[in-house]
Amino acid sequence: PDGWFGPIASQLMPNFAETFVCDPTKPAYGFTSFDAFFTRLFRPGLRPVPTPDDPNVIISACESQVDQIVPNVQAVADFNLKGQPYSLENMLDGDPSVSQFIGGTVYQAFLSALKYHRWHAPVDGTVVSTKLVPGTYYLESPFEGFPNPDPAAQNNSQPFITSVAARALIFIKADNPAIGLMCFVAVGMAEVSSCQIEVTPGQKITKGQEIGMFHFGGSTHCLVFGPQVTLSWQV
Repeated sequence: PDGWFGPIASQLMPNFAETFVCDPTKPAYGFTSFDAFFTRLFRPGLRPVPTPDDPNVIISACESQVDQIVPNVQAVADFNLKGQPYSLENMLDGDPSVSQFIGGTVYQAFLSALKYHRWHAPVDGTVVSTKLVPGTYYLESPFEGFPNPDPAAQNNSQPFITSVAARALIFIKADNPAIGLMCFVAVGMAEVSSCQIEVTPGQKITKGQEIGMFHFGGSTHCLVFGPQVTLSWQV
């Protein structure tokens, strides 16, 4: 009730005016559409880049919660009762570079529908290629829905949907040769199918730079690294 900034919504989004670019004196805080509200910008300085001059530091591409980190990913994997392995051929839509990631690592993290939904470059580097991959809506792992359907099945199917949902691929050659080629994968969950890429092949990007966004709903994303990359994590 009472719209985007009613009592319930405001309770779920405390400090909204201090956090996001908006005008609280205007109706709907100045947002002219729900999409404008959903793709809102942080106020300047609210997403600082730690150690911007250290090429060994890879930053989070999204405001998100870690779902899982999986090493030794394979080109093709079967989905079964034992889990939801990553299948690089499917996730990366058969890209010729798949072979460079076999045996590497996938980091996956989830974005809440209430949070900031723009993407940022995790490293300094050059965009090698980009691709929008069409996919499904509301799909979930078959093993999450039977025999008793689970309302959380879509959230519990995040690795599975990296192979079947609408998604955006941004391949980046990091300036740091120890990282080399990596891929940012933006994945629409449930009703989400609008992934907007804002960079082009050949473009030089800097760590923290905006590279795209989701439009509406909860979402998930992956960072895919080759087997030569030695990773340690701080969350």
